[in-house]
Amino acid sequence: MSHTTTDEPTRRATGATVPVLAFAGIVVAVMQTLLVPVIKDLPQLLETTPSNATWVLTSTLLSGAVATPIMGRLGDLYGKRRMLILSLSVMVVGALVSAFTDALLPMIVGRTLQGFAMGAIPLGIGLMRDMLPRERLGSAMALMSSSIGVGGGLALPAAALVAQHADWHALFYGAAGLGVLSIALTLTVVPESPLRAKGTFDLPGALGLTVGLVLFLLPITKGSDWGWSSPTTLGLFAAAVVVLLLWGLMELRVKAPLVDLRTTARREVLLTNLASIMVGVSFYVVSLVLPQLLQLPAATGYGLGQSMVVAGLCVAPLGLTMMFTAPVYARLSARYGPRTTLIMGLVVIAVGYGGGLGLMSAAWQTIVTSVLLGAGIGLAYSSLPALIIGAVPASETGAANGLNTLMRSIGTSVSSAVIGMVLANTANDVGGVAVPTMHGFRVSFLIATAAVAAGLVFAFFLPRRRPAGHTQLRASSAEDANLARAEEVLRGFRGRVLAADGAPVARAKVTLIDRHGRQAGSALSGSDGSYTLAVPAGGPYVLAARAAGHGPLAHSATHTGTGHPVDLDLALPGETVSA
Repeated sequence: MSHTTTDEPTRRATGATVPVLAFAGIVVAVMQTLLVPVIKDLPQLLETTPSNATWVLTSTLLSGAVATPIMGRLGDLYGKRRMLILSLSVMVVGALVSAFTDALLPMIVGRTLQGFAMGAIPLGIGLMRDMLPRERLGSAMALMSSSIGVGGGLALPAAALVAQHADWHALFYGAAGLGVLSIALTLTVVPESPLRAKGTFDLPGALGLTVGLVLFLLPITKGSDWGWSSPTTLGLFAAAVVVLLLWGLMELRVKAPLVDLRTTARREVLLTNLASIMVGVSFYVVSLVLPQLLQLPAATGYGLGQSMVVAGLCVAPLGLTMMFTAPVYARLSARYGPRTTLIMGLVVIAVGYGGGLGLMSAAWQTIVTSVLLGAGIGLAYSSLPALIIGAVPASETGAANGLNTLMRSIGTSVSSAVIGMVLANTANDVGGVAVPTMHGFRVSFLIATAAVAAGLVFAFFLPRRRPAGHTQLRASSAEDANLARAEEVLRGFRGRVLAADGAPVARAKVTLIDRHGRQAGSALSGSDGSYTLAVPAGGPYVLAARAAGHGPLAHSATHTGTGHPVDLDLALPGETVSA
């Protein structure tokens, strides 16, 4: 089991660190929607068939899905800032490759490299956890998590403006320029985190996950072209199930896995990831429906007849509202917790889609829908990293958030496939051209509402977290009082008590001993093996753990005295002793 121990004090972030990391997140998210304004013209621009042209978008999706958990794990092992810069650099190379070509194959290569940068989102969240004080962490992570939607929303009008008034290759030159600026700002402003996970990179696990994800996402994105019941589609889905099952069995046996499936199977992590898929589904529906509705000719009887740029501007409030929701989320989460804010966000999304069913007859109505959905999706996205970080040790922050970002990507992929199929099957044929119908738009909104309802079910079953001060401490009354006061300022040690095989150990007694050999506090581990111990002051401590059926363990560690916790998993010896 890999874990982090460090006696090196965490370097504090400057005031510019959060905006710079959020800007990096927005830049990489732009890659996902960069070509949406010219998507219908891609076959002509690349001199290829429509089915081949879709690979320009599919390749970015696949590489982004693969990169997020892998780059998160590499960041945990070798440095999150280092991997963030690597992700942005690969994106810049990919943008330049695409900028210099009109051929299909080099364009796909460039777009694949651009998608690789999606790993920057979980890396930025991990850096924030490692560097920021507690009072700033909530709003910062909310902004970073929402950057996926902010970048996608703001890219639409900007890309539409460029595509309408300049050569379409300018989109890639602009993306490369943004990437270079983001790298320069990161090198200048963002410090490296000293926290490292112990262990080595699980290369077989990375290859297995890559193959499994490609086999799973490929038929999702191409199923409409190939046919959902075709042997190719069904065969790839079956192969994905086999590969991912074998990969999971392998990961359970690896000492330092790419993804700790035991942690992933925890109730809080599992339900959060399932809710993330539903939020991803709901986010992408509005991005697919409203631009088409706005640009359809008024002669259809329901189209709003707007230009590409105006359509982008009407949808832009989606991203802007998500960005401005971050500080609101921080206040709500501090008072009610991320579980409650996730539920609130999902309710607002449901209201947005429900109201949107009747708000499709004017451009201003689409703006109202975008604002409502942006607020709800912003709250929901902002809650996800806080829920994940609260359930995993610091050594797994990057990988865990990478997996969560992957779940959102899977949600958007499923949404794209399902909504594309719905709009195609409900379209009218006008002179050989398939024109989406109002019925198809409304069915799409209903599908989004159903996804939100499923997300609400998952969110309601998330465990309610008790404040750390409610942890059951076994010490004298005077010590309890001192520890309760100290916990308001110092966050002490936290982690899990684990057996030799990595399984959590419940009701293990963890005793905190100070440098004078005196007991400074104690706690019993919870049902998931978690424990929390506040420290009265910084300095060296010994954490002694013991549980029935396991040998005793003593582990030395140092707390710096800052407001940051020290994450430490305690692995008990496996031999049986008398309790």
